[in-house]
Amino acid sequence: MSLRTLQAPQALAELERFDTVIDARTELEHAHDHIPGALNWPSLNNEERVLIGTLYKQVNPFEAKKRGAALVARNVAAHIEREVIDKPKNWKPLVYCWRGGNRSGALATILSAIGFHVTLLEGGYKAFRHAVLADIPNLVQPLQWRVLCGPTGCGKTRLLHALQTQGAQVLDLEGLARHRSSVLGHLPGIEQPSQKMFDTLVWSALRSFDPSQPVYVESESKKVGDVRIPDALMDAMRASPCIHVQLSTPERVALLLEDYGHFVSDPAHFIRRLRTLAEMRGSQQVNDWITAVQEDRIGEVVEALLNSHYDPMYTQSIGRSFVQFEHARPCVLPDRLPHTIAACAAEMLRWEKPNQTGTEPV
Repeated sequence: MSLRTLQAPQALAELERFDTVIDARTELEHAHDHIPGALNWPSLNNEERVLIGTLYKQVNPFEAKKRGAALVARNVAAHIEREVIDKPKNWKPLVYCWRGGNRSGALATILSAIGFHVTLLEGGYKAFRHAVLADIPNLVQPLQWRVLCGPTGCGKTRLLHALQTQGAQVLDLEGLARHRSSVLGHLPGIEQPSQKMFDTLVWSALRSFDPSQPVYVESESKKVGDVRIPDALMDAMRASPCIHVQLSTPERVALLLEDYGHFVSDPAHFIRRLRTLAEMRGSQQVNDWITAVQEDRIGEVVEALLNSHYDPMYTQSIGRSFVQFEHARPCVLPDRLPHTIAACAAEMLRWEKPNQTGTEPV
């Protein structure tokens, strides 16, 4: 029998050494957040956990434990038959549950009795969560950040993706948050991750970066939709060198109509989102925009939103929030076309190479 327990910081450092990470919590708990790459093998499923919890409170703990043990034994047997029969003897899983180890302990004990080298995460998911939050500042600090700044619709996200395609290190916060970081940035039919899941996704991305190479990220406010950027990351971004991405207003309007095509195809959705601006921009202004949308003048509304809503907010906040913006290197895009974006990304990567005199890039 080979069963060891491991504290969360050490387990995080050794994650790649495990063949499988197993989350023994319920489906809902797993969906809310989990260790990256973890498979969900519930010792109790959603309904069973509610049942046992009710028995525990309304009958007594002893009866709840008997019933729970039967359910756990049945579920563990099913997991083994489905997932474990073909595993070799040197298979090394990491197993965890919420905190106390009751749900993960049963699975870990049986797996180790079979002869596998099993590791049980001490303190479970709760300990993992604390370790992630403690580790994020440590991961952020040594990285060299390059912050893409520019008003809404200037092509920052497209440029970020082009940089990634060309091999640069990129932290796509809006991609991780599944939101375009504005009042109108909600993506229809796509639910944002929980705050805990977002933190885990950020942590996972940070630990993949090489500190000797720059990491490109978009300028953001503290929140991307409903999730908050970790403070240590936000502070580092705001103190880092900036690149000022610039694109003409007509091209910005065209780009936004492409990237927010769901507003064009579903004007009713656009109208619902516009109504959320009434408190900031006034009912009369929002009603005028809604009338324009109903008359199929969406391009006019997008330009008006840039001129009267997004650009003024950007102008007020960018210099105050990003202290090196005053010295930002300009990246002027003549248009929004893919080859133009790719060429600009390539030029930005050349900036990072020492020039012919051997001095460091600006």
